[in-house]
Amino acid sequence: MKKLVLAIAFIGIGGFAMAQQTNTTPQDKQARRAEMQQKMQQKQQEHMDQMQKDLNLNQSQVAQIKALHEKRKSEMKADFDKNKEVRQAKMEDMKAKRAQMDADMKKILTPDQYNKWQADRNAKMEQRKTAMKDRKMMRKPMNTAAPEAK
Repeated sequence: MKKLVLAIAFIGIGGFAMAQQTNTTPQDKQARRAEMQQKMQQKQQEHMDQMQKDLNLNQSQVAQIKALHEKRKSEMKADFDKNKEVRQAKMEDMKAKRAQMDADMKKILTPDQYNKWQADRNAKMEQRKTAMKDRKMMRKPMNTAAPEAK
């Protein structure tokens, strides 16, 4: 009985968490995307200014480096767009395999076992998501100030 209550609680908490995440509107996404693009442009400009200062670049060199960066960026975007269909096909294949796995497990397990298995799987997925977010946060530099010279 305790296990059943625990499984239902996990499912309820997972459903509540999913509902909280899906409340974003398209306007929110557009605003976040615009903010991210602005931050990226600012970082690129700061990086270029730092390169100009560190390497004592003249304006011609700065223009050539900017052109090189733009060329590289457009090449990367073209590669990304070219591989989009392949990524989507792989995702669809993975979804189909996951659905088949669910159907097979549902045939093998009792309803209580199946619910517990799903709750455990969802809990593990949430742990992985949290771990990924933590890793992303660890990669971001905490202090952007220049190191002190000795």
